[in-house]
Amino acid sequence: MTKTVERPPAVRVRPVKAPSPAGDRRRRRLTDHLRAYGFLLGGLICFALFSWYPAIRAVVIAFQKYTPGSDPEWVGTANFTRVWQDPEFAAAWRNTLTFTALALLIGFAIPFVLALVLNELRHAKAFFRVVVYLPVMIPPVVSALLWKWFYDPGAGLANEALRFLHLPTSNWSNGADTALVSLVIVATWANMGGTVLIYLAALQSIPGELYEAAELDGANLLQRVRHVTVPQTRFVILMLMLLQIIATMQVFTEPFVITGGGPENATVTVLYLIYKYAFLYNDFGGACALSVMLLVLLGAFSAVYLRLTRSGEEAA
Repeated sequence: MTKTVERPPAVRVRPVKAPSPAGDRRRRRLTDHLRAYGFLLGGLICFALFSWYPAIRAVVIAFQKYTPGSDPEWVGTANFTRVWQDPEFAAAWRNTLTFTALALLIGFAIPFVLALVLNELRHAKAFFRVVVYLPVMIPPVVSALLWKWFYDPGAGLANEALRFLHLPTSNWSNGADTALVSLVIVATWANMGGTVLIYLAALQSIPGELYEAAELDGANLLQRVRHVTVPQTRFVILMLMLLQIIATMQVFTEPFVITGGGPENATVTVLYLIYKYAFLYNDFGGACALSVMLLVLLGAFSAVYLRLTRSGEEAA
């Protein structure tokens, strides 16, 4: 008899599924997002502690009677009413708005013209860029102190130069009529370096073919600037104008260091008045109320400005 050999049962091998490419992409994307949020966490904590929390706290204190070391007392809108009735309130806003207007007239055109000149240079470009940017690297208080000596009516360099040229001297920052203009000159000199470099970068991004086509059409220098340069840098010009308005509305260092708000309150600005309320009058409620007014004004202006510029771009 032949003996039958039993075969073992066949083992069914299940095919191993290959990992889904979509699942891998999702995991990688999640990992990348978590890593990015981890890098952002430090910056968000700094902003929360040193920007957002103080801003929110200032809004709360604006409705309280508060001095350091005492319990705050809720007073509603009394701080706003008291600040509004302060005789210095109108002078501070008038000086701030005048300073902003003068800074736009003087300090907005000069950086653009300097950028045009630097863009046309063929030699020593790097040297002149450093020269233009150098005032930005000087600490603001040091710069203001230098100009305070420069404006000294007696031995100041400005009047010495005028005497050398046999021209009439000026009171500069010591005269009620000339103090604000003198501060505008200081602020323009100290802050225009960064603006010049931004304009210069925008100018260098304009295709050269546009200028060549304009030259072939017989356009002179002013026509090339009007019809080529300005339209091509319009977005940069509008954004820098907004940033300059916001910055000049918050001017503080120059009146604080050079004039102390004088003479005759001719250079008292909104931020300088905030400083006086907080650190001279020990009235933190009034200082925060004035800060909230400035915040609301700048926020509303920025929203309207961006709305109008966006509407203009869409119409164009």
